[in-house]
Amino acid sequence: MIFVCLDVEGVLLPEFWLKVADHYGIDDLRLTTREVPVYDDLMRHRISALDRHGLTYARLRPAIDGITALAGARAFLDRLRGRYQVALVSDSFYDFLMPQMAALGHPTLFCHHLEIEGGDGRIAGYRRRQEDQKPAVVAALQELNYSVIAAGDSFNDLGMIRTADRGILIHPPPAVTAACPEVPTVDSLEALADAIDGAAATLGPARFRGASG
Repeated sequence: MIFVCLDVEGVLLPEFWLKVADHYGIDDLRLTTREVPVYDDLMRHRISALDRHGLTYARLRPAIDGITALAGARAFLDRLRGRYQVALVSDSFYDFLMPQMAALGHPTLFCHHLEIEGGDGRIAGYRRRQEDQKPAVVAALQELNYSVIAAGDSFNDLGMIRTADRGILIHPPPAVTAACPEVPTVDSLEALADAIDGAAATLGPARFRGASG
């Protein structure tokens, strides 16, 4: 009766926008949710930078397609899937992440959509699958009578971590640690798997949170 919800970029995959920034040498794309707490501000900055540099979705694909999972990510997920239900919950986009899912064993994935215009494939904006989806996914699973353990590394993971029954940060930057000092922190996927097992051992049977009947 335990679900594990995981952030993706910075935990299982490299930060996509950093890879794009490195590929094209664009410093404007180096900011991530580890530095900018407000996601909409960050995405407006990114889309503006793409326009300034003429980067369409088609031009981004070589950098995206060259991204591979972080070392140990598949083994980590396989270990978790042998003991828990697992979902990946990301503020990235299906357009970026889906090509990477086969290498991770096709996990359940919740994320958003880019708005890609026809013709040249200009990225005009983005469409959230759901507002505040990270804590919303956790809360929905709890309503289904699951206990939830959540893990991530950035400001945009804190709502999910705080909503979950147990939360863990993995190699967060100092500002994120300072914003949530009560949450345990680990520095590797192996340590995160151990921490998840430890957190699971402290959880009793999930208590039904919905209406009776």
